[in-house]
Amino acid sequence: MRFEKDQALNDVKLFVLDMDGTVYLGNNLIEGSLDFIHKVKETGRSFIFFTNNASRVPSFYKEKLAKMGLEVEESDVVTAGDVTAEFLKTYYPGKRVYLNGTPLLENSFKEKGINLVDDEPDVAVQSFDTTLTYEKLDKICRFVRNGVPFVATHMDTNCPTEDGFMPDCGAMCDLITSSTGVKPRFLGKPFKETVDMVLEITGFKRDEVAFVGDRIYTDVATGVKNGAKGFLVLTGEADMQTVAESEVEPDCIYDSLYEMSKYL
Repeated sequence: MRFEKDQALNDVKLFVLDMDGTVYLGNNLIEGSLDFIHKVKETGRSFIFFTNNASRVPSFYKEKLAKMGLEVEESDVVTAGDVTAEFLKTYYPGKRVYLNGTPLLENSFKEKGINLVDDEPDVAVQSFDTTLTYEKLDKICRFVRNGVPFVATHMDTNCPTEDGFMPDCGAMCDLITSSTGVKPRFLGKPFKETVDMVLEITGFKRDEVAFVGDRIYTDVATGVKNGAKGFLVLTGEADMQTVAESEVEPDCIYDSLYEMSKYL
């Protein structure tokens, strides 16, 4: 850790909060999450939510948070799916895109002007697809094997739930890579495109921003590797054994958002 708990938050003006495993688990707020949000507002700081979970879209998360008693604007939520759509518009403008994703993500891509196709794509995208079928896997493997560029919304291996974990996008990509020998271009956290998008949306500077979450290799690494801060909370995937084994060193570690609120 580079900072003591009582000093780490001093210069932070924007908290970029992970959701699954950080603010809530499943449909239940983690105790103290609301206290943190209220304290951030009281101290004149800002926050947005950024989740690598691209199986959903900002409107879904806005509604989900509201049901838990946390009212936010749709613009306060960004997902790895949003970053991927912007990436495709920048580097593959107007190109044919094959997407393995949920119907929610498909609709979001279409609304953003992405040209989704079922065959002969110019680029193939794998996301956290809870509607994944063998037919979909076979299709994307054939496209990738034939040389179509392979992009993935995010690298998370597992998605935390109230009763354990479920396979996430990274695990699905491992299967595709095992079959084709091709690794995807991952987006979302911890990659530069995510930080660039957050800075563009919010107007803050890198050294004013802290990424907060329960995963070292995504949430924490996003800040640490891209000129911002990265704080770990121990309410989801990572524990102190994970910390000991990780090459990425968190700027600070807190038990929870609630503990963080005590230092704001």
